[in-house]
Amino acid sequence: MTNEPLQYGRLYHIYNRGNNGENLFVQQRNYPYFLQLYANHIQPVAETYAYCLLPNHFHLAIRTYTEEEQEAYRAAQIGPISKIGPIFKPQNPSRAFNNLFIAYARAFNKATGRTGVLFETPFGRKPIESQRYLLTLITYIHHNPQKHGFVADFREWPWSSYGAVLSSKPTKLNRADVLDWYNGRAAFIAAHEAEPDAHLIGPLLLDDWW
Repeated sequence: MTNEPLQYGRLYHIYNRGNNGENLFVQQRNYPYFLQLYANHIQPVAETYAYCLLPNHFHLAIRTYTEEEQEAYRAAQIGPISKIGPIFKPQNPSRAFNNLFIAYARAFNKATGRTGVLFETPFGRKPIESQRYLLTLITYIHHNPQKHGFVADFREWPWSSYGAVLSSKPTKLNRADVLDWYNGRAAFIAAHEAEPDAHLIGPLLLDDWW
């Protein structure tokens, strides 16, 4: 694991858990609220390929945008930068994640009457160096609910991206790239039939504390 700031234009495995093993999600409404905040804070700085939210931790597979991609995303949302005033300044993706955790923790603490730090710091991040590793990671992320015994079949867990990848409904995931990497829906499904490659996934398991 590295705690270096996230770089622009790089693939990462992002993960975190509740401080002292506490649950991050205690009611069903917590999950969609976290995803809403995630979209607000992270979508402008990164694209997401896979996610899984479990009661006390989560995993993400993302690629941070380059500075130019951040600027293009903002322009697509609110119009050309030259027409809205100040010169565009890219946001460091590490800061975006920290802002996400702060915003969620503030709302969670208020709703549950708790105080103090909710997430472990610093949050976990691993650069993804190869497509093979990336595909194994995505499969590993989707298998997580079954691995930890929350469901008998990972396909039944509602708070992962597995169903969204296969759905035809609109999604904030980069579904097209994921299916392309797996060579289509059928191959994506087939790749998830087996447990992830234990040899390749080994480095991930060292940091999977749960």
